[in-house]
Amino acid sequence: MQDVRQEINARASMDLEQRRTWYSPVADIYYNARPHYPKELIDRSVALAQLDSDASILEVGCGPGNATVAFAQFGFSMTCIEPNQDFCHLAQHNCDRYPKVTICNTSFEEWELEAKQFNAVLSANAFHWIPPEIKYTKAAAAMCDDGSLILLWNLTPEPKYEVYQVLEEVYQAYAPSFALYEGAQIQAEILRGFGQEILDSNCFKELVVEQTACEVTYSIDDYLKLLSTHRGLEPQAEELLFAGLREKLEKFGDSVQLSFLSAVHVARKGS
Repeated sequence: MQDVRQEINARASMDLEQRRTWYSPVADIYYNARPHYPKELIDRSVALAQLDSDASILEVGCGPGNATVAFAQFGFSMTCIEPNQDFCHLAQHNCDRYPKVTICNTSFEEWELEAKQFNAVLSANAFHWIPPEIKYTKAAAAMCDDGSLILLWNLTPEPKYEVYQVLEEVYQAYAPSFALYEGAQIQAEILRGFGQEILDSNCFKELVVEQTACEVTYSIDDYLKLLSTHRGLEPQAEELLFAGLREKLEKFGDSVQLSFLSAVHVARKGS
């Protein structure tokens, strides 16, 4: 149950070439395994950013299109940047019905800036991939003068703490660095940190944060698929970990109830 903070640290140590292929081994299951972003948060972000149906959005790190499809349904023109080629192919397939969506296989760092062209810059669970000295200034530069930054987050889906306590033995045996539990309080602190980083960039103002507690139920198979999308284990260690987790989880039944915080940060471009 590697948390967002670990992922941030891991990404900070990666070079761009590593990041291009990080999710390739699990690209096919990422779109279906990870929870969708709550519709109410997407609707609120559109309202807060005051986006009309003819708005133009730049999406940073679209992945296989988890958030892209939800925004494309509003009729927006979308330019979606994604460095992973496997994700690009999936995003293109998932957005086939939306002719105003363009998928670009490049990184945000390498993307040739189109200054003041977009009403909003969107990123869903991806902005922490971009070096801090680049992401805010370049995002602001790409926006129109009244543009908005929209950051969507689904934090780590976790089982009930009493279930995690049973699973922790397996994590300690095969993947001790993954033996972390956040809970709602720590996840709220993580979200506050993301918001403070936006303000500290001095590129944006009028930050609005909305969050909601989410619950989802996965089969054990689907839960292990979800865990496989949090990369970082050697194949043999992952196989042993998942076998041990399955054995423990089956004692609770054939499904796993998970909870997590989902949130959106919307901020206006500074003057």
